[in-house]
Amino acid sequence: MFAQPKEHHFCTYFDRNYLARGLVLYHSLSQYCTRPFTLWVLCLDSLTHEMLSRSNLAHLRLLTLEELEAGDTALLKAKAERSAVEYYWSCTPSLPLYILRQNPEIETIAYLDADLCFYADPIPVYAELDSHSVLIIEHRYAPEHEHLAAEFGIYNVGLVIFRNDNNGLNCLHWWRARCLEWCFIRAEEGKFGDQKYLDDWPKRFEGVVVLQNKGAGVAPWNFLQYRIEWNGHTLTIDGQPLIFYHFHAFKNITRMVASPAGNFHKIPAILIKRLYVPYAQALARLEHTTGLENLMSTDTPLPWGLMNDLFEQRWMLCSPSWLALMVWTWGGRQLAPKKLSQNGSGQYEQGKTARARDHLLDAVHHLLLMMQKDLFLRPLVKIWLGADFIARYRHYRSGAHNKTAINP
Repeated sequence: MFAQPKEHHFCTYFDRNYLARGLVLYHSLSQYCTRPFTLWVLCLDSLTHEMLSRSNLAHLRLLTLEELEAGDTALLKAKAERSAVEYYWSCTPSLPLYILRQNPEIETIAYLDADLCFYADPIPVYAELDSHSVLIIEHRYAPEHEHLAAEFGIYNVGLVIFRNDNNGLNCLHWWRARCLEWCFIRAEEGKFGDQKYLDDWPKRFEGVVVLQNKGAGVAPWNFLQYRIEWNGHTLTIDGQPLIFYHFHAFKNITRMVASPAGNFHKIPAILIKRLYVPYAQALARLEHTTGLENLMSTDTPLPWGLMNDLFEQRWMLCSPSWLALMVWTWGGRQLAPKKLSQNGSGQYEQGKTARARDHLLDAVHHLLLMMQKDLFLRPLVKIWLGADFIARYRHYRSGAHNKTAINP
């Protein structure tokens, strides 16, 4: 077996909008890395560099965008042609190349997305790198999301490790050249951003290994296929300890409310309890202690649809933990009867009153079973079913449906 690196070198980049997430990433590495490590951060704006400089974190090394760009005419040319996010993605392979060029003694460099969080030592990941030169990780899409591979790629850029050898450097140089040629936020001719270029790496380059550990790279697009359990100390993924989680699409709405995973709504309560609520609270603490909350626009007034978004599991409460979990759990319970009632409404619109009746009775049955335990939810029935549907149901109960039914 190939020896583990004497020191882990990680690199990432972010601006003020991801500063708190980058700090959560750093602190998670500090907590779980048993080997010495350095996290290199490319600061994408002056505020990020200033605040991280003041933090005096022992394992942090900072780079400015000006340092990366100095003398790099190809990178500056790409900057002039792309949006800010597209340019950041264009920089992805240039960052580890720059670090290795300036520090040739480094054995391996791992690029990490700033919205990762570690929950165990990354040593098992490096054990799979072994004597290989490049390690990549599949999205491992759940069946519900397999269609995303065609647009966004087989592999995820959230974690990529390169060894400082000929194979690793050849791969990095090729990736940089492709990203300088084309790197945009759209799918076009088999390309998407900096990511879809990875699709053929196992065939294109020597020494590429695909990570197999299920505990690494858990994310909203793949957790639905796993058996996720709490063993009293950590989460396990199909029996393997969780190593790191990718908080893709996590977004703060206000200080107390967050969108946990964008369009990926079916998040089990165990992940909300063990990952998402603690992550939101860690972000809030860091924003408060660093003073970042005073610089961010987090005072957005709550929209009128807050209750509906909370109970449809689009958004979640961040604090207190018990209430956040309770509301999320209630939301999951009400989704089934709401879907049934919506199906009933659709059947009624088509004149299929017998089917509408069955859907409605099933919805009422579910609601009654739920409300036997959750009396607090009784006043919210009207919100779940909708006033319009309740009116239709009353109309149906009155017998008026007999005049209009055409396909019972």
